[in-house]
Amino acid sequence: MPDRDVLKREVGAQAAALVEDGMVVGLGTGSTAAFFIESLIARARQGLNIVCIPTSERSAAQAAAGGLALVGFDTHQVIDLCVDGADEITTSGLDLVKGLGGALLREKIVASAAKKLVIIADHEKLVDRLGTTCPIPVEVTKFGWELTHARLAALARAARLRVGTDGAPYVTDGGNVIVDCRFDPIADAAALDRQLRDIVGVVETGFFIGMAAMALVADRDGVRQYMPQ
Repeated sequence: MPDRDVLKREVGAQAAALVEDGMVVGLGTGSTAAFFIESLIARARQGLNIVCIPTSERSAAQAAAGGLALVGFDTHQVIDLCVDGADEITTSGLDLVKGLGGALLREKIVASAAKKLVIIADHEKLVDRLGTTCPIPVEVTKFGWELTHARLAALARAARLRVGTDGAPYVTDGGNVIVDCRFDPIADAAALDRQLRDIVGVVETGFFIGMAAMALVADRDGVRQYMPQ
C-alpha cells in the first residue's frame, strides 16, 4: 500500500485536472486539500487562468505564495467548483463530517456557494454511518461557550472543548471556538444536525449533508469516483 501522502497527492492532482480556464475555484482546507492547491499552482504556472476563494487563512497563504489570484464574495458570489477534503464520507449519499482542521464554518460558506463540491480523500475516510471514526466538530460563539458546551454535552455521548498546543481554547479563523462531540454511529445525521443547530450559541456544525456532487477517493488500486446514490 502506498503511504497516505502519495495517495493524497494523487487524488489532489486528479481533482486539479477538473479545473477549467476561467473558473472561480473554492480552495478547501486540510492535508489533502493542500495537495490539490499544490497541483493547482502547477497548472496555473502553465497558463491556467482562474481566481480562487480559500476556506482558511492557511489555504490562502499557500495559494498566495504559489501565485494564485485570490478574490472574495464581494466580487464573486458564485463558485464554479469547490474542492475540499473530509474527515468522514458515507459511501451511499456522500454525506460528510468536516472540521477537524478547524475551518468548518468557512468551508461550509464556500461549499454552499459552489455549483459543484468535489471531495478528495483517501479510503480510510469512507464509512457506512457518520460518527463512526471521529467526533462531530461544532463551532460555537466564544461568549457563553460554557453554557453551549453544557447543552451539547447533554445531547452527545461526550463533548470536549478543543484546545491548541498551548492548552488554550482553539480559536477558528472566524473567532469562534470548537466543541468536538462524540456520538455512537449516527442513524439520521440530518436530524441530529438540526438538533445541534437549534442550540443557542451554535454557529455551525461539521455535518455537510447532501452537498457533495462527487468524491474522489484514493486506495491501493488508484482513484475511485463515488457519486451520491
